[in-house]
Amino acid sequence: MTEAYLGLGSNLGDRAATLRAAIAALDASSGVRVTRISSLYETPPWGPVPQGPYLNACIGVETTLAPRQLLDLGLAIERDHGRERAVRWGPRTLDIDLLLFGDTSLDEDGLIVPHPRMAERAFVLVPLAEIAPELTVGGEAIASHLVGLDVSDIAKIGPI
Repeated sequence: MTEAYLGLGSNLGDRAATLRAAIAALDASSGVRVTRISSLYETPPWGPVPQGPYLNACIGVETTLAPRQLLDLGLAIERDHGRERAVRWGPRTLDIDLLLFGDTSLDEDGLIVPHPRMAERAFVLVPLAEIAPELTVGGEAIASHLVGLDVSDIAKIGPI
């Protein structure tokens, strides 16, 4: 079993229900067991496209799947929840990102692990730090990465 971490987000529809359903779908999938779930956080949108706020969360899973298989599972669950990839960094019903996969480093077409921009994104690091404060990214503790990020617009909503 490999311990992996996923970031989830939604800013369309019933955001909280979508995130709960995605976590349940992951946990019900063969070779995946959800072991840690962060609180929900409301966060401002990231990127150049005007849109509404997100709900974000992170989860830890134990998996027998390979990194590409776990990514593909996340993409399938996104599609099942109406995700359309029309605009990069645009609004979405569901986003599932593979953040970390054990101590694996990968750089393949469509899959980079650790996630290449996670250390720049408070909406990822805040919920990740809640469930796995011991993790390091690029050799630095999550808390160290958070020092340089603006977390003032991130609001903890409560449990999923």
